[in-house]
Amino acid sequence: MSIVRKNEVFLPSLLDEIFKPDWFGGIENHAAKIPPVNISESDEFFEIELLIPGRKKEEFVIEIDKNILSVSISNEEKKEDEKEQSNRKYTKREFKKLAFKRAFNLPDSIVEEKVSASYEDGILKFVLPKKEEALPKEKRKISLQ
Repeated sequence: MSIVRKNEVFLPSLLDEIFKPDWFGGIENHAAKIPPVNISESDEFFEIELLIPGRKKEEFVIEIDKNILSVSISNEEKKEDEKEQSNRKYTKREFKKLAFKRAFNLPDSIVEEKVSASYEDGILKFVLPKKEEALPKEKRKISLQ
């Protein structure tokens, strides 16, 4: 299993440090554009966990197409929240719910119809069961004749 990577670096990090300092003396909040992931494997299944706190189950768009699992969230609800809070004046605002899309290449040994997902305590978890032929087989002794 591998992660589909997109290189979205526009400027080198040195230029980011020069042109994006925290001029007000606080700690700059480097919000990640994509959630961090843990991928593990057992004999029977793969497990993918994404850390996405503060979201609702209804916000997720999860699809499997041509052995690619994609998870995304759009910013449509955030725009509605901004309209409601437009009369508030903030001195500092660090809370951000960013849109993202993350995709994973699935191996051929996965049973796509049995993939399950759950979201609990800010962790989106996928269980990807392996096909019968991909499961480990017992050792077999061969006797000499």
